[in-house]
Amino acid sequence: MTAQDIIIRPVLTEKSNDGVAIKRYVFMVDPRADKVQVKAAVESIFDVQVESVNVINVRGKLKRQGRTQGYTSKGKKAYVTLKAESKAIPFFETLS
Repeated sequence: MTAQDIIIRPVLTEKSNDGVAIKRYVFMVDPRADKVQVKAAVESIFDVQVESVNVINVRGKLKRQGRTQGYTSKGKKAYVTLKAESKAIPFFETLS
């Protein structure tokens, strides 16, 4: 897998935006990727230094619409914390 295959998209929520000030970013990643692969992908794509990576598996939520029901898609989320001396990711800085 290449770095672009591992990082699917950034997560843009109020909770994830609270971490931008302390250089903690949230990404949806490939479910087969591990912490080492996520760290290498973020460092190569954004040219930053990663301090730590925490990953969690996200279950699909049960949603109902009338009589029918189903689940939203499941996935894997990665919380990436950058080192203090590392530069910030410009994409997230423009959102606040």
